[in-house]
Amino acid sequence: MQSEEGLRLDSIGREISNQPVLSEISLKVAPGELMVLLGPSGSGKTTLLRIIAGLDAADRGSIYVDGQRVDHLPASQRRIGLVFQEHALFDKMTVENNIAFGLKVQKYPRSHIQAAVTEMLRMFQLEDERTKFPSRLSVGQKQRVAIARTLAAEPKVLLLDEPLNSLGSESRLRLRRKLSQWTRSMNVPTLFVTQDPEEALEMGDQIAFLNRGRIEQIDTPSGIYNHPKDELVARFLGAANVLIGKWIRGNVVCGPLRLQPPPDVSHMAEGQHVRVVFRPEDVVLNFQPQLLQTPYYLGRGIVEEALYIGASERLIIRLSLGESASGKLVAVDDTFVTELFLTVSRNKWEADEIELSPGDPVVVGLKDYRLRPYLPLAHDL
Repeated sequence: MQSEEGLRLDSIGREISNQPVLSEISLKVAPGELMVLLGPSGSGKTTLLRIIAGLDAADRGSIYVDGQRVDHLPASQRRIGLVFQEHALFDKMTVENNIAFGLKVQKYPRSHIQAAVTEMLRMFQLEDERTKFPSRLSVGQKQRVAIARTLAAEPKVLLLDEPLNSLGSESRLRLRRKLSQWTRSMNVPTLFVTQDPEEALEMGDQIAFLNRGRIEQIDTPSGIYNHPKDELVARFLGAANVLIGKWIRGNVVCGPLRLQPPPDVSHMAEGQHVRVVFRPEDVVLNFQPQLLQTPYYLGRGIVEEALYIGASERLIIRLSLGESASGKLVAVDDTFVTELFLTVSRNKWEADEIELSPGDPVVVGLKDYRLRPYLPLAHDL
């Protein structure tokens, strides 16, 4: 059994050529918990894993595993398993010998090695491949062997750096579900790196969003999706729609639009600039305003595009805004516009109930939206 301490990082920092790569990274991952590191390319995710594993050194901060500080130890003594996207198997070793490699290096008894390899072969459904060499395996099988080899060595922490990227969509979907089960059954604290929001939302117990070397938000999948800290997080996790407005006499005013505030929003300072953030699935469409059944009415629009994506439909709606007394509406990119293009997502039942095609007129409302403070640029004022 693992200690209840798990993995803890305290204020990890790293600079390269006097440029910050990681800044004040602190997080905790409990035994059996899978935390996803999500963020754009170049945000520092792989660098952080390499520092935890001991392949790179931090300039400051501490790393604890089961309550013991390990950042002063070489990689070989940390008992931290790391799996990269490239599975890096030993070509001249069979599957069972690849899995046994780490245990042999640690000089475990032969009986222990045999039992561990047998268990890994069973767990990863590789019994029929045990005597095969990597050249005879599929990409998915190779990645399963790489993960099995790492887990067989009984790491105290498991690090997975985009391990599913080389797989096809069907294999990737199947393996990521299995991977969640395996890591939890082994009771190992796990950090899983990905740039795929869907993968993060499906797999993670928690998601840490990393951008430019800083953690912007750590939350549950539901929490980070429904309550993103800022627009960057919201947009990365889904095509968020954003309007900019002001708080005026207890309402949100965006050019000609006047919206009631969401019920969970505290009153703001009069005249404060705000961002109205809503996701594609928050939008409701109909042909007449009275049929929307929502207190949040945006106005009239035209269907520009209608695309089917799997079991859902994605629409692009051109929303006509007109002009307000003080000028045109401020859009998300800090420009002034009289129309806005919204991304709308509908499930198949909604799409069947109200069939829409490009050119169709609609009225647009919101089921819900999030309100965030906004600090405008000088030219927005």
